[in-house]
Amino acid sequence: MAWKNARRAWLAAAALGAAASVLLAGCSGGGGSSDGKTQITWLVQNDETTVAMANAMIAAFEKANTDVTVKLETQPAGTEGDNLMKTKLSTGEMSDVFYYNSGSLLQALHPDSTLVNLSGEKWVKSLTSDFRSVVSTDKGLYGAPLGSSQAGGVVYNRKVYDQLGLSVPTTWDDFMANSEKIKQAGGVAPIVQTYGDTWTSQLFVLADFGNVYKADPDWAKQYTANKRKYADEPALEGFEHQEQAFKAGLFNSDFASATYDDGVKMIATGTGAQYPILTQAIAAIQQNYPDNVDDVGFFALPADKAGDTTATIWQPNALYIPKTTKDAKLTAAKKLVAFVNSPDGCEVQTSKLAVSGPFVTTACTLPSSVPPLVQDIQKYFDDKATAPALEFLSPIKGPNLENITVQVGSGISTAKQGAQLYDEDVKKQAQQLGIKGW
Repeated sequence: MAWKNARRAWLAAAALGAAASVLLAGCSGGGGSSDGKTQITWLVQNDETTVAMANAMIAAFEKANTDVTVKLETQPAGTEGDNLMKTKLSTGEMSDVFYYNSGSLLQALHPDSTLVNLSGEKWVKSLTSDFRSVVSTDKGLYGAPLGSSQAGGVVYNRKVYDQLGLSVPTTWDDFMANSEKIKQAGGVAPIVQTYGDTWTSQLFVLADFGNVYKADPDWAKQYTANKRKYADEPALEGFEHQEQAFKAGLFNSDFASATYDDGVKMIATGTGAQYPILTQAIAAIQQNYPDNVDDVGFFALPADKAGDTTATIWQPNALYIPKTTKDAKLTAAKKLVAFVNSPDGCEVQTSKLAVSGPFVTTACTLPSSVPPLVQDIQKYFDDKATAPALEFLSPIKGPNLENITVQVGSGISTAKQGAQLYDEDVKKQAQQLGIKGW
């Protein structure tokens, strides 16, 4: 999962030697092709969906830009891919354009010294401020979005809400009151939890970060500097809410063994009412429960105060250009990046990629056919009630959070104990990453 990305950085050094020999084949070089066109290379992850999207994008781009040809290159995702990225940049063998994470993993690439500053490009003004913040440093902006965002919050069954006359909650008390009404009505699990897949237990904490950010905009920076703790408010709130929901008996009876797939089925079919999860779940619903797509909606995990309730957004990955791309190739690379962030490029994205949330550029508009869940997230964008997930603002995420939140959500640990355990987990991770102040 993306939430484990932060611990990749410290593993990079061990893989450099092994990766170097792999890089010598298939690297970009030269400037033009035999027919006089400028040839550039584009590196993406090797999963089937990404490759299909990239090939479609290249076909559309080359049709509109007959003086440029694009050669697609692929590599693994995950930790192996992270290490290859760092090696290619350090050896000057990076492709002319590459597709990679935004946020803290980007910062590990030292963008000020390795990447082309794109802040002067015309498409930049179309980006959301949240996205700009996760592809920038104090010295420049380096990334252009590719793909839609997704939100972390509560995916809920709209039919259950309609049948019980419930309104979307804006405070935690409202959310608990709705959950109690669902419990009293019987037959439907008020809050779905799926600890058979432990990563899903983290949403009470991770999706609450938007609320933390709203209450304390400097929290992520101070947390990275070891000056904020999860055991203190406002960050403690996420652990407290998970504990409260467990103690109130609001979870499905099989929460300890249920899996993510079980949770998706429950929320789609209405045997579960509310599921704190990422909105990537809509892709599984579209595939496995197409008749129930319109029955599912989204709302932000509520804060104690309505004014703090903010949707936590997982930002899309981005396109980058390394500083080794120069002259005619740099011009062509910038054309490709601009095309991706144009209406024609957006059309390719919506046809080839699952839309699990709004786009972060006004160049792309949501198709009228998107599910109600995505439209619900768009309202938070329109109201400017969003914030990036913490992993996009800080490189520190302890590896044991999912085990700790299982403990809190099962009554094994109190909220305070869980938060303190996580603060210790975070400390170890920060020290491994060599972050100052730890």
